[in-house]
Amino acid sequence: MRRLLLIVAVALMAFAEPAAAPDRPLPDPAQEARAQALFRDIRCVVCQHESIADSPAGIAADMRRLVRDEVAAGRSDSEIEAGLVRRYGDYVLFRPPFNAGTLMLWLGPFLVVLVAGGVLLTTLRRRPAEAAPLTAAEEAALEKRLAERPDLDASSPHDHP
Repeated sequence: MRRLLLIVAVALMAFAEPAAAPDRPLPDPAQEARAQALFRDIRCVVCQHESIADSPAGIAADMRRLVRDEVAAGRSDSEIEAGLVRRYGDYVLFRPPFNAGTLMLWLGPFLVVLVAGGVLLTTLRRRPAEAAPLTAAEEAALEKRLAERPDLDASSPHDHP
């Protein structure tokens, strides 16, 4: 029985997901502060709405470890960001660069405002103009025509059962 329990325990450990190594800050406080600043500018590729500083995802921990390794190796912030962009694409940055791939991301809000303004302006221009008041001659002609008509019942034909 013990042997069976040992085999089951070993099998479970073999298939279990390894625990993520805890975040270990860099020994140099200046480097750690730089790494922390980068963490806030880098998007978690799993959570997508959180920075890797705030994300509990395993990939975010891996990305934090990678950033710390790069900072410790003496790479600049732009080199570190460029490496992450090569690996994960422009989406990994909360402030992606202005290029052909991100053109709609940067200009899209302005285009939406311009299109909405154009539609609003067109709609307002197409509104019918108010009718001009009748002249005295038109008023007289209208009175004459109304006088010639037979007296109409004011009730609606749908009112009667």
